Amino acid sequence: MKIAIAGSGALGCGFGYHLQKSGEDVTLLDNWEQHIQVISENGLTITVNGVEDNQAMKICKPNEFNEEMDAIFVFTKSMGLKSMMKSIEHIIGKDTKIICLLNGLGHLQTLEAFVDKKNIIMGTTVWTAGIDAPGITHFDGQGPVELQNSVPEEKDGALQIVDILKKSGLYGVYSDNVNYTTWRKACVNGTMNALCALLDSNIEEVFATSTIDSMLSGIVTEFATLAKRQDDINLDVEETITYLKALAEKVGAHYPSMHQDLANKRPTEIDFLNGSVAEASKRLNLEAPYCQNITDLIHAKEDILGIKRATK
Repeated sequence: MKIAIAGSGALGCGFGYHLQKSGEDVTLLDNWEQHIQVISENGLTITVNGVEDNQAMKICKPNEFNEEMDAIFVFTKSMGLKSMMKSIEHIIGKDTKIICLLNGLGHLQTLEAFVDKKNIIMGTTVWTAGIDAPGITHFDGQGPVELQNSVPEEKDGALQIVDILKKSGLYGVYSDNVNYTTWRKACVNGTMNALCALLDSNIEEVFATSTIDSMLSGIVTEFATLAKRQDDINLDVEETITYLKALAEKVGAHYPSMHQDLANKRPTEIDFLNGSVAEASKRLNLEAPYCQNITDLIHAKEDILGIKRATK
């Protein structure tokens, strides 16, 4: 299968590496010139669960690539999804599948402006990754990657992608309710990502604090309240907190993406996570003080660091 990775940062490189190793025809697409140059000249250097490897891979900017793809995985930041979709319109055919594993909420609406809904496959992943230098990344975890076609009746395309992910060691599974999984993943990022960024700490350190129970309860309750009101999704607060703690123990001393963004003076995805919950809650006359305060504090930190804030 001809696969493009649209947004070849840490996660994109990890997925592209695994898919190519399993025999798929993969092209990495990105706009970071130094990253492109290093991978073009030296291959992708990647450490997977502690084991380093180097893999020659095709990589270029989206506007330099002109082949119609069978499938495209989008791995941009949330605020970069619309511009990326504009830049890859020319490689999307009538049957091209778009697989979206982005953090945050509201991405289906963005994708529908560019792709027939039956070709959109939404999903989540708990793989973690980071960029150590241009062309040098690390990729950790055990999956899974949950997927569902946006039109449930159009299941075959999603099942094909699930099979490819299984063969590549990325542990694809088909979900009959990926909307639930998306909300639960948003809780992961609305807690781990946001708190690590604010406290300048890794996940292990944050979850060892004396206030972790109170923080998790406040944030998850606000996510769950909105999920029920807006999408009729039932997120059990205590069950979600138990899941978060188990995940934190498994991930350990990882610095999540929002922490990495602030450390490298890049805009964060806070407006697609806690900010989205705060904004939607306000429209629906719900209370979301935790999410609003977290959003304000992240924006304040962006201001202090001189980061030009991203817009939705």
